[in-house]
Amino acid sequence: MKRNKRVMRRSLIAIAAISLTLATACSKPSAGEVEKERPAALGGAAQETQASAESKGHSDPEGELGEGQAADDTLVSLVNKKHPLDKAYVPEDLVPVDVPTVLDNPEVNQLRKEAAAALSKMFDAASEDGVKLYARSGYRSYKTQEALFASYSAREGEEAANRYSARAGQSEHQTGLAMDVTSESVSFQLDEAFGETTEGRWLAEHAHEYGFIIRYPQGKEDITGYIYEPWHVRFLGVRLAASVYESGLTYEEFVGEGIE
Repeated sequence: MKRNKRVMRRSLIAIAAISLTLATACSKPSAGEVEKERPAALGGAAQETQASAESKGHSDPEGELGEGQAADDTLVSLVNKKHPLDKAYVPEDLVPVDVPTVLDNPEVNQLRKEAAAALSKMFDAASEDGVKLYARSGYRSYKTQEALFASYSAREGEEAANRYSARAGQSEHQTGLAMDVTSESVSFQLDEAFGETTEGRWLAEHAHEYGFIIRYPQGKEDITGYIYEPWHVRFLGVRLAASVYESGLTYEEFVGEGIE
């Protein structure tokens, strides 16, 4: 059984590597966060993850990828400081999210179609439990992320900015599979305190049931490359998200890729 799971996990990494060739972290809370940025045409090359992945042996145990993912391997891509997206990459299936939002910018109120549908189901389920969630920032173009990172770098220095904000091409938001979730209890901002709120705890406990993971867990900055972000969820599909959640690992650890 262990051998089968290792083989299957290797296939997951191979999938992620292939999808990267086809082709955030999040950003620190800011009152004017990307509200005035607009979509733009984008252009770099992505790096592959397969070599180190095979040494770790994580896989796709008997169909973890979930519906739709066998046909679209980009849904499981590992995107981080070591594995950036191409500058020109723009998802072809972006749609507006049908959930309560915070910002007026239509660009950030989008996700890829499958992720957007899953987000709606998750927000509806939270509402049924008496929890009100809000979507703050989803898809960001390469140009938007470039401007955002430049702004933070000018204000706090590049090294400090890169602990909480991604350089252009290194942000999961460009995939259209990541959403920053917030609540009224933290004034609709992105704050570590969100993780201790009723809304943040609900998200941490239930996100995987709808195909999302908390992408940047507490105490894992040396592995993910970013500080704790209880608000940032990444869509992987239900079965894979559940496997990552149950493993207790970051996505980097699950696929055998850490940030050094």
